[in-house]
Amino acid sequence: MTVIDAHHHLWDLDGGYTWLDDPSLAPIRRTFTPADLEAELAAAGVSRTVLVEGGRCAADEAAVLLRHALDTPSIAGVVAWADPVDLPLGRYRELPGAQHLVGLRAQVQAEPAGYLDRPDVRDGLLAIGAAGLAFDLVVRHDQLAEAARLARDLPDVRFVLDHLGKPAISSGGLDPWRRDLALLAGCPNVTAKLSGLVTEADRTAWTAADLAPYVRAAVELFGPARLMFGSDWPVCLLAASYRRVLDTMRDLLLDTDDAGRAAIFAGTAAAVYRLDTGTAGVQSPRRNP
Repeated sequence: MTVIDAHHHLWDLDGGYTWLDDPSLAPIRRTFTPADLEAELAAAGVSRTVLVEGGRCAADEAAVLLRHALDTPSIAGVVAWADPVDLPLGRYRELPGAQHLVGLRAQVQAEPAGYLDRPDVRDGLLAIGAAGLAFDLVVRHDQLAEAARLARDLPDVRFVLDHLGKPAISSGGLDPWRRDLALLAGCPNVTAKLSGLVTEADRTAWTAADLAPYVRAAVELFGPARLMFGSDWPVCLLAASYRRVLDTMRDLLLDTDDAGRAAIFAGTAAAVYRLDTGTAGVQSPRRNP
């Protein structure tokens, strides 16, 4: 089966990623290069990927990520950072590798309640949608209802929920997460990533059974055609290897039919991000205005 990893990162430790100074993040406090990525992909049998901004929250990171995509055949698309209130789209379109820009993301999880209701933020998100780009929602589970309100009010914008909204797996917080996830799943312009779950569980003792209720809820609410696999590598290394994350997700989806698994592991990402994967029938990216 073709596999597209819809969510991973690369970073240079000298590049200003100050969030990695947290002592608990010591295992991933090092530079991760395209060569490191390609070794993981080859070992796991993963074909293509989507490279996502790494929490630096600086526009100049986009040039680095797009250059990685230009030089690394396995990287099919880039989701760069952007402040919706001060969009750098014009600058991004002029960068080498700009044809690989498929989405934008802001660190909404760090914002206070009401951020997604702000008119200036919404105007920026409308501009992102009009440019033909998706917007990744990295939000806390308590922000899911707010995100659902946003998605309902902006039906022409493609939203992608990262990490299923970061449910509190380690404490067994299935509800009200499931209730609020259902609100977001009720918006047809939203897809979601089965990513980042191992680091929301007990990082030293998690099992597939711990993740199963959350994956099952996502499949029930979104359906396979609106879900995509993401490793969240190298962040996942805090709790599991790349291969264990992929194998665990495969095991958790054994009851999903072949068409559903094909969507989750490749088709949804290719369609939503408009990736050029070299696969027949998959839409290629276009330069957007």
